[in-house]
Amino acid sequence: MVANRWVKESASELKQGLEELVYRSNLLGTDRTVANWGGGNTSMKTVVHDFRGRPVNVMWVKGSGSDLATMKAPHFTGLRLDDIAPLYEQEDMSDEEMVAYLANCMIDPKHPRPSIETLLHAFLPFDHVDHTHPDAIIGLCCSDNGKELAQEIYGDRFVWVPYIRPGFRLSRMIAQGVRNNPKAELVLMEKHGLVTWGATSEEAYHKTLAVISEAEAYIEARVDEAKLFGGVKTEALSGDRRKEIATELLPLVRGAVSGAKKMILTFDDSPDVLQFAGSADAARLTQIGAACPDHLVHTKMKPLYISWDAAAGDVAGLKQALAEGIKQYKEEYQAYFERNKNEGDKIFETAPRVILIPGVGMINTGKSHAMAQVSGALYHRAIAVMRGSTTLGQFVSLSENESYNVEYWPLELYKLTLAPPEAEFSRQIVFVTGGAGGIGSATCRRLVKEGAHVAVADLNLEGAQKVADEINAQFGPGRAVAVKLDVTREEEVVAAYRATALAYGGVDVVVNNAGLATSSPFAETSLAEWNLNMNVLSTGYFLVAREGFKIMKEQGHGGSMVFVGSKNSVYAGKNAAAYSTAKAAEAHLARCIAAEGGEYGIRVNSVLPDAILQGSAIWNSRWREERAAAYGIAPDQLEEYYRKRTTLLVNIYPDDIAESIAFLASSKAAKTTGCMITVDGGVPAAFTR
Repeated sequence: MVANRWVKESASELKQGLEELVYRSNLLGTDRTVANWGGGNTSMKTVVHDFRGRPVNVMWVKGSGSDLATMKAPHFTGLRLDDIAPLYEQEDMSDEEMVAYLANCMIDPKHPRPSIETLLHAFLPFDHVDHTHPDAIIGLCCSDNGKELAQEIYGDRFVWVPYIRPGFRLSRMIAQGVRNNPKAELVLMEKHGLVTWGATSEEAYHKTLAVISEAEAYIEARVDEAKLFGGVKTEALSGDRRKEIATELLPLVRGAVSGAKKMILTFDDSPDVLQFAGSADAARLTQIGAACPDHLVHTKMKPLYISWDAAAGDVAGLKQALAEGIKQYKEEYQAYFERNKNEGDKIFETAPRVILIPGVGMINTGKSHAMAQVSGALYHRAIAVMRGSTTLGQFVSLSENESYNVEYWPLELYKLTLAPPEAEFSRQIVFVTGGAGGIGSATCRRLVKEGAHVAVADLNLEGAQKVADEINAQFGPGRAVAVKLDVTREEEVVAAYRATALAYGGVDVVVNNAGLATSSPFAETSLAEWNLNMNVLSTGYFLVAREGFKIMKEQGHGGSMVFVGSKNSVYAGKNAAAYSTAKAAEAHLARCIAAEGGEYGIRVNSVLPDAILQGSAIWNSRWREERAAAYGIAPDQLEEYYRKRTTLLVNIYPDDIAESIAFLASSKAAKTTGCMITVDGGVPAAFTR
């Protein structure tokens, strides 16, 4: 049931005016059973004083492209009500005319563009108005007998508005309905949502909750869990088995749904998803259409539903069904576009946003982890809506043509233009070994800054988690995950890639960077020391590259690997035979993979750094003392020694290596493979020949 989040003590500390609206909006948006991500809008009418001190009647309304849960004062737009009032006398107004007119009503041109439903708020004679998309209300409004049932719930206190796309006519229709019904306390918008109001912000908030609660109680009193969605057809597999199957599926699915632009994937096996996907009616219900306009913008008109016998457990058959299903979905979406397109329309990505698999769960796709999660979150809302609608009657949706016109609606598309442009590594998944160290962490931050999602893989899981947490705090949740990885253990390498696939769907860039170093005169080099270097720097790089290569091949969209070698890859380091030999093996392994990977679009290049002391676990170990002893100097003189031996007289830092890695992994190096770049300040002895 909807929760009351109003805290009188907190509300009493707010300044009268816009702060009250922000508080109310955030409370409504925080509960996703009340307000969809990015959906709904709120307003308040008040008096402000202009630059000459004159009182002006102003309405503050949610700006386009913001989300009720997180929006703050700058996300609201102030409009002069006296300028808007005459519009009510008009019979009709196009979207373009409305947008242009409202732009002239703004009290500050720097405010965001006002919500599509601004006039809905302006035409209602109430100081505080809320428009939300509660699950229970949309369940009622998407039921074939919704209007009749609304009379049982609300009596004569509601106004029912037939479905019409948001805009001038809908706003005026709502206002007329309310003005013609003195007893009206709410508006039910068919296949859309709810409008409520109050004399104060608190009154409006509590009215919204009260109205939703009445619908929830009515529905829940009639729910029969055993018969919901036609009852159980496919039992959910165990949690471990679901995730095991998902990790096998995700790279294949990612390859199939990605076209010119790659997609990030998420996996969801929540109880409501499993119940719905495994139900007898799921195959039919999923194809009826979206529950409301706000849903389909992010979920498309319908999901891809895969018929699969989970009990039989034929994963190979499931993979084939997914490949064929995604191909067919794309073809059907193309046909849907052709049937309904308007002049000037440009087709979106044709792949599904939601994929349902009985017994396993839901896969969501998006241009980022955040947007894939939005698609998933909105399908949770769709399931909740269908739960209500099918309990009350038959679930109904928008027509195909209206669904298309909402999906390709210019005013809705405008919201998409508010997103920042995509960067070099947007939509790409990067796997970085040694991610907690100096070069690894600098590389993770450098690539995330340009849009990447990263798996921070390290033997030191605590350190990797710290890097991931810092990245997510700076760039947003879900941009980085930490995975435990000992590169010498085959099973851990496989598990780390599986964790990455489960988090994002696959991998596009592998940065082979994990390392260590030892130093001994050759005659004193033990077999244990030799094997340690070979296991980590040669075998470890092989295992990481091989498993990444497999995933890239399955995705079918190429990829890039960057090996972090060393000056010693091409230079015989003094007292470092084991280390230098292993580093040389790395460089040649990279070239071998480059030769084999070309036909799959997989590029492999190497960066050869030298003496990266900053942030390095290697240089904070015995290696510093060992190298200093090899050169006959004190450990604290080592950094200056290295600087002076370069032709450029510079020290090399992790960010310098990260920059070269970013270049080799980027589209700027799209035609470069099998290459070695030295980043060592210029050590003549290590010049490649």
